[in-house]
Amino acid sequence: MDYTATQKPNMHMGNSSMDGTDGSQLFEDTSGVAAGPQAGYSNQQAGLQAAGFSGQSLLSDPMSNLAMAYGSSLASQGREMVDKNLDRFIPISKLKYYFAVDTVYVGKKLGLLVFPYMHENWEVSYQQDTPVAPRFDVNAPDLYIPAMAFITYILVAGLALGTQNKFSPELLGVQASSALVWLIMEVLAVLLSLYLVTVNTDLTTIDLLAFSGYKYVGMIVGVVSGLLFGRPAYYLSLLWCCAAIFVFMIRTLRLKLLSEAAAEGRQVRGSRNQLRMYLTMSIAGAQPLFMFWLTYHLIR
Repeated sequence: MDYTATQKPNMHMGNSSMDGTDGSQLFEDTSGVAAGPQAGYSNQQAGLQAAGFSGQSLLSDPMSNLAMAYGSSLASQGREMVDKNLDRFIPISKLKYYFAVDTVYVGKKLGLLVFPYMHENWEVSYQQDTPVAPRFDVNAPDLYIPAMAFITYILVAGLALGTQNKFSPELLGVQASSALVWLIMEVLAVLLSLYLVTVNTDLTTIDLLAFSGYKYVGMIVGVVSGLLFGRPAYYLSLLWCCAAIFVFMIRTLRLKLLSEAAAEGRQVRGSRNQLRMYLTMSIAGAQPLFMFWLTYHLIR
């Protein structure tokens, strides 16, 4: 039998079924689904731009520029107000003068504090009725050396307490706070004495703070000498530094507290000048007492 004629119609029917549009597909076409979100996002952007919410329109909006200018003006006014009120209580411009130092000045000033006996001219130099910066005159008071000396004294005190197995953060804080309290009390006592004696002087509170802070240099020398060479070295070095700070304070403050006649070397007369002289001696004599009081317990 011939099977060729009977099989050809079946093959033709199979091909027609596979090529027809009504047949089921093997894979689902998802290209339209993937394009849906992108089209939606594009529509949203187009809607925002049409509504006027583009970034360029915000930057070019006159109201936004006006608000930014108003905010910057308020910020500048607030900064000026803060600076003005801060300068009323803390004279920042004056503090800059007391920190205008350099390495040469610091070296000369430390030498003057330790050995003031050969120094002759103790007057502060002036330029157009204003004192020159400390870096140009070794006689000018500064706050850099007192501040650094105070911090160094606290560190040396912590080292000394550590050698005695007594170191603790609380005890170091007590040491720092007590030294600061004594310094503030000393300055307040001097201000009260100047007010009671009615001394007209150009000494300011910052000047007194600077002069009272110079004693920490001698205290550091005494404690370090005691730690390195024992208690006798502490007493010898501290005695030397006490005598040096006494001479330094006498020669510095006599030009500030005594009359012009005393500054020129003439004899001081009158009860008021005697009070000024006693006050100068008292301020200078208090420095060695504070130096010993704040250091004797650090050496064993």
